[in-house]
Amino acid sequence: MVQAIRVHETGGPAVMRWEHVEVGEPGPGEARIRHTAIGLNFIDTYFRSGLYPAPAGTPFSPGNEGAGIVLSVGDGVTHVGPGDRVAYVGSIGAYAQERIISADSLVALPDGIDDKTAAGMMLKGMTAQYLLRQTYSVGPDTTLLFHAAAGGVGLIAGQWAAHLGATVIGTAGSQDKIELAKAHGFQHMINYRTENFVDRVKEITDGRGCDVVYDSVGKDTYPGSLDCLKPRGLWVSFGQSSGVISDFNLGLLAQKGSLFATRPTLFTYIATRDALERTAAELFDVVEKGIVKVKVNQEYRLADAIQAHEDLEGRKTTGTTVLIP
Repeated sequence: MVQAIRVHETGGPAVMRWEHVEVGEPGPGEARIRHTAIGLNFIDTYFRSGLYPAPAGTPFSPGNEGAGIVLSVGDGVTHVGPGDRVAYVGSIGAYAQERIISADSLVALPDGIDDKTAAGMMLKGMTAQYLLRQTYSVGPDTTLLFHAAAGGVGLIAGQWAAHLGATVIGTAGSQDKIELAKAHGFQHMINYRTENFVDRVKEITDGRGCDVVYDSVGKDTYPGSLDCLKPRGLWVSFGQSSGVISDFNLGLLAQKGSLFATRPTLFTYIATRDALERTAAELFDVVEKGIVKVKVNQEYRLADAIQAHEDLEGRKTTGTTVLIP
């Protein structure tokens, strides 16, 4: 038996328990892996709290991202084998020392990327990839606003967008986070606790507004994010760390300049094996070349997941956080 974090009823961080679990052997198309590091993401809190229902109900282990070693594979699995270093974004269940997972979600890690970096960047880094390279094609003529610039996705996206030549504006809630974001590609930073971010965006852009706004905050930044856009600009709502937007008014898009809006998820963008491999390969490339630097800012023991969730939801973390089994 191995140990894992289990949630028997949804709620606050205290509902997570450190328990013994049976893992079993992989079936056709599956692999058994031993985690070396596990990524911590805001989506983990959504499943734990019940905001997102766990696909198989309770009990379940949270977590969608990890890195480790393949222990065994089931029939039909040929692209990975025992002993391979792998990483993934996949179905929930990562908060465990070992797990069974669909082998199609696994990608082999290049030698130049260590396990902790991989575990902390797969979901965030591939999210940054689809946001900047697929949802909107960012380039030298792009002016963008990225909320939560000092978060895990933000620090990756800032570096990547700057490399692509964009004008990169971000928001954060403290001076420390502002300085961190500036060190990761953001040319302009706004402290949303002391400044009106809509007014500051208009000032920075000489009244023109942004081509695209990336918003993972939700309730607290809506509808202000729409006011930061140029006519026919794109609002990308890809998270809701401050709460769900419950009163979205489609008519606002017309009133504020024939705007576009989308609510994307990574799992749609990597739904096929080919899409997953292309997205991961581009992420690995910019990391190995040093274009994007991923620093693990916080580490917790997996057994201390309660504290990790409390710190994450209390906005006490920055950038990338990993759990160590």
